[in-house]
Amino acid sequence: MKKTLVVGASPNPARYAYMAVQRLKEHGHEVLPLGVHNGEIAGIPILTGKPELEGIHTVTLYINPFRQEEFYDYLLDLKPRRMIFNPGTENPAFMWRAKLEGVEVVEGCTLVMIKTGQF
Repeated sequence: MKKTLVVGASPNPARYAYMAVQRLKEHGHEVLPLGVHNGEIAGIPILTGKPELEGIHTVTLYINPFRQEEFYDYLLDLKPRRMIFNPGTENPAFMWRAKLEGVEVVEGCTLVMIKTGQF
């Protein structure tokens, strides 16, 4: 299973990031929600700030390109193997930089990828 960081996590069950955390957990992935507000999703506390993490396989983004800028170095320093840009998060500059660092860049929907077995 792939240790996954969900960036843009929210305690609001109507948000796609919330649903992604739930589905990832249901499918046996170790999932770490990272957001702005404290709370929890499926019993997992939402992390805030830029915590020290290790062993991240996948980063899946649920924040817009403008908000991503402050996380460029942080996320790339985690050395993920893959970064998923969900609809509305596509960011050519960050995608290019991630590719240069050897990260597999995917433009797709995490929820669809899980449902179709492509995650």
